[in-house]
Amino acid sequence: MTRYNKNLGDKGERVAALYLRVFGYKILETNYRRGHGEVDIIAKRGKIVAFVEVKTRTSDEYGLPSESVAYTKQKRIISAARCYISKVPDMDYRFDVIEVYGKTNGKRSLIKRINHIKDAFHL
Repeated sequence: MTRYNKNLGDKGERVAALYLRVFGYKILETNYRRGHGEVDIIAKRGKIVAFVEVKTRTSDEYGLPSESVAYTKQKRIISAARCYISKVPDMDYRFDVIEVYGKTNGKRSLIKRINHIKDAFHL
């Protein structure tokens, strides 16, 4: 991963967290790592806990960002989420993907579009 991609990804995650807050979610965790898995954002709104994978791209030239959350990536997210769920086994939850389209030029970022896909995949 290049430094540019890492910076763009980090900024995308911060934008996604802000987006979720604006829409009434409480951010419970960011970059939650357990075992071989990671969840970018764990957020709660009402009684639902959302395990959110954030994908940031400058274009959809190579496919939609959400298409990169393939089965193997889903298994890693689910693995980390199961550790979190085990602490509160009767919680209602879902797996979301947030697509962030933008670009970064040094310290400046331009976000063009955000697409929140709720219930993007299941256990």
